[in-house]
Amino acid sequence: MRLRNKPWAKPLIEANPQFITTDPKKYRSAWQERFKKKAPLFVEIGTGKGQFIIEMAQEYPERNFIGIELQTSVAAVVLKKQLELKLNNLQLICANGSGVSEYFENGEVTGIYLNFSDPWPKKKQAKRRLTYPTFLEQYKMVLEEKGHLEFKTDNRGLFEYSLMSMNNFGMVFDKVSLDLHQSEEAKQNIMTEYEEKFSQRGQVIYKLEAHF
Repeated sequence: MRLRNKPWAKPLIEANPQFITTDPKKYRSAWQERFKKKAPLFVEIGTGKGQFIIEMAQEYPERNFIGIELQTSVAAVVLKKQLELKLNNLQLICANGSGVSEYFENGEVTGIYLNFSDPWPKKKQAKRRLTYPTFLEQYKMVLEEKGHLEFKTDNRGLFEYSLMSMNNFGMVFDKVSLDLHQSEEAKQNIMTEYEEKFSQRGQVIYKLEAHF
């Protein structure tokens, strides 16, 4: 997700280090110190405007959540919402999501969410897809032994690629949905901004849950 440059975004981020960091490497293995209490840690890579990660934090107060967003203007939008809510179990990172193994210690994370990631449709762009083997290797490192990965997209090509990539990597699929909003899981599903927009248009949403 890209927004127009917002002059207020960077100063807002710099003024609120209690909720957001632009230097996640220094908290590697020490993320629990940034929360009110220690709890299983769940990470969303690419927050968009934060609807999913915020609702997850509200729905599951017994868990800790971290949202990673590269775009400063987008991260600042999420931060503004967090400044109003002041959720004790939500922290934000403004940095590139491709560096998760540098941000988290081995086994530090319980779950990872990939929601409506850029499909990078051209064959030569495959290495940039967040389900490419080099990314899967990083997820495997930071996830605890029983940790899991959840992936949602409206892009059938990316979904099929991800199924193949994860299968070839040796991952085990716990759930695979070819039409999430028509499944039993729909009642418990928390949507992203994109997901709401796509579903209103009648587009099919794909989802999978897997572990290493």
